[in-house]
Amino acid sequence: MIKAFFNAFKIKELRKRLLFTAGIIILVRVAASIPCPGVDPAALADYFEKFGSSGAGGMFVSMFDMFTGGALQKFAIATLGIMPYISASIIMQLMVPVLPSLEKMSREGESGRQKITQYTRYLTVLICIVQGTMAAMAMINPGKIGLPVPETSLVFDGGVGFIFMTVTILTASTMIMMWLGERITERGLGNGVSIIITINIIARLPSALVQLVQMAMKGATDSGATFKPVHLLLLLVVFALVTAATILLTQGQRRIPIQMVRKSYGNEMQSNSTYLPLKVNFAGVMPIIFAGAIMMVPGFLFNFLKWYNMSAFFRYGGFGYMLAYGLMIMGFSYFWVANQFNPIQISDNLKKEGAFIPGIRPGNATADFLDKTMTRVTFAGSLFLTALAIFPMFLYNSFKIPFMVASFFGGTSLLIMVGVLLDTLSQMESHLTMRNYDGFLKKGKLKSRQSQSGVQ
Repeated sequence: MIKAFFNAFKIKELRKRLLFTAGIIILVRVAASIPCPGVDPAALADYFEKFGSSGAGGMFVSMFDMFTGGALQKFAIATLGIMPYISASIIMQLMVPVLPSLEKMSREGESGRQKITQYTRYLTVLICIVQGTMAAMAMINPGKIGLPVPETSLVFDGGVGFIFMTVTILTASTMIMMWLGERITERGLGNGVSIIITINIIARLPSALVQLVQMAMKGATDSGATFKPVHLLLLLVVFALVTAATILLTQGQRRIPIQMVRKSYGNEMQSNSTYLPLKVNFAGVMPIIFAGAIMMVPGFLFNFLKWYNMSAFFRYGGFGYMLAYGLMIMGFSYFWVANQFNPIQISDNLKKEGAFIPGIRPGNATADFLDKTMTRVTFAGSLFLTALAIFPMFLYNSFKIPFMVASFFGGTSLLIMVGVLLDTLSQMESHLTMRNYDGFLKKGKLKSRQSQSGVQ
């Protein structure tokens, strides 16, 4: 595998793509270190040190800070990161099958896709304005969103001018990052937007490792629970096992055999065998993102209404929170499959191409079979995904592992890292094998999440 990385720099085109991607990654990390004007960096650092992980609001802040690569702690110009664009893309994906005008537009080829992309950008700007306004107001008065009130003001002048300036800077930064992500996709390696968010997550990994080592040396966690070097070793083993399970979930497929019959010369019939891959985790990380976004609302709402009993029920890591969170993940898994997987269309495509599933009649019977099979596969995948999402909360709640450390043991961060790294390595391996170099694996090959084998 190490030899494959060295071989990658021997290929001129691949070397250019790697260096171009690395250059943009450096720009993104620089943007995460430049504070917004008007913010008091010393007061903000002191605030996060004291209250950064306290309460449900603190957990939300820590989670959001992970996806921005630590930009939130400095209230940097990249505080919103690339997340508004991702949110806009998800919304547009869900709206295309629902709105006939957008569905018609998506079938118009390249021109239709360009229009949808333009609408996604407009929606990104709108989301940036809303989130930027909330972020600016939170800097002025964190108590408005359920966070502890700071001892000293976090901004020098919390007037309308600060809000307008902050919203403008944060929106412009997100749009620039979106553009940089598109340049990575075009001239770099991998999906640009995914690469940016993955790098931001990985940027928090060294801090988590340092925190683990400090706890092992101190012999206790920040909450006072016992933590010895043997516990550190056990956590590393668990991390390896969870990562392996995540790879299995990401790459897992249920292969439906397909028989294709075509006419050849001399009126002879030839049949070819292939397969239709049904992904175990068809929805990817989307159910966790949707469920997490919705589960942020009850705690803040009940705190605002002063219904503290209900707020305690939805406390992060509590039984009520995990139960509702798990059910939502399973529900959103089926919702995503229902919107994105069309067994009738697949059945029609198979029929047009002269293909069929052995033992299943073409047409409605094939569509029913695919729908029933996908339902069963989704059930297994959603259970696995739910367990993976809840595991960090289990570590945080039961073993008092700090949230920053526990979040790398499952959930959104690990799924994104595994999926994006597999995609990127798959592209690198394609460049290597095309030029007769050995890939990363001596046996078999890496499979991309986005690669589609068989008939679709």
